[in-house]
Amino acid sequence: MCLLAIQYRLGPESPILVAANREEFYDRPSTVPSIQSGKPRILCGVDQQAGGTWLGVNQHGMFVGASNRTKTTPPLVPRSRGVLCKELLRAGSAREAVDIALEAMAQREYDGVNFVVADEESGWVVHGGDDYEVVELNEGLSIIANGDVNDPRDERVKLAHRLLTLQTLDSPVKFLAVASKVFARAPTPPGRPSMVIRGRERGTVSSTLLALGKKPRDAIFQFADGAPDEVKYEDYSPLLRDILSRGLRESRTRAQA
Repeated sequence: MCLLAIQYRLGPESPILVAANREEFYDRPSTVPSIQSGKPRILCGVDQQAGGTWLGVNQHGMFVGASNRTKTTPPLVPRSRGVLCKELLRAGSAREAVDIALEAMAQREYDGVNFVVADEESGWVVHGGDDYEVVELNEGLSIIANGDVNDPRDERVKLAHRLLTLQTLDSPVKFLAVASKVFARAPTPPGRPSMVIRGRERGTVSSTLLALGKKPRDAIFQFADGAPDEVKYEDYSPLLRDILSRGLRESRTRAQA
């Protein structure tokens, strides 16, 4: 399980704003966000069991996030969805990443998964369940958990949408300030939708807040290494700004050549 909210194209200076809670088994180790080797450079956490990731940004300013999805007939030995997520982050654009995701899913080697893929040019949700489809992100707020994007039947999605629209989120700072409280909302009693999930063997293990804009210096990446109602968000923005600045320099060098 995971829950992800993306505010897409809020304004020309802040096209991508994200808040996401990751749910996983407590005994499945992962690292905090770090810059991965290879090209393009990627900032993401790494699942130490399979080597993939659940959320990241590359030096081109492209964001990819993943959530599990129900699938009636999963493969007997499925390939890692997190490794595929990391492979998508090597793409040069959101459109290219979507094509890679669809080609991979056509092989029927993965368990159910949703991918949210967005850059300055385009934003998409790839639903990979029993069938697979691509949905273009609308401008504004979209929320996805373990079903379709903005699924009206998902009580957790509806709760997140209600809490995030109680006030106008008309700037990156305001969005992140509100989202940091919404996604850190303490667990509710059993049977009710909850932002933070705390089960016996699995639950919310981390949380991410992200802002991508026109300028690398304005980028924000905050990460809570644990349930955000118990662990504070730490700032990884300097790492994100570093890879975005590197990407901008490389694109300018190519243009001059």
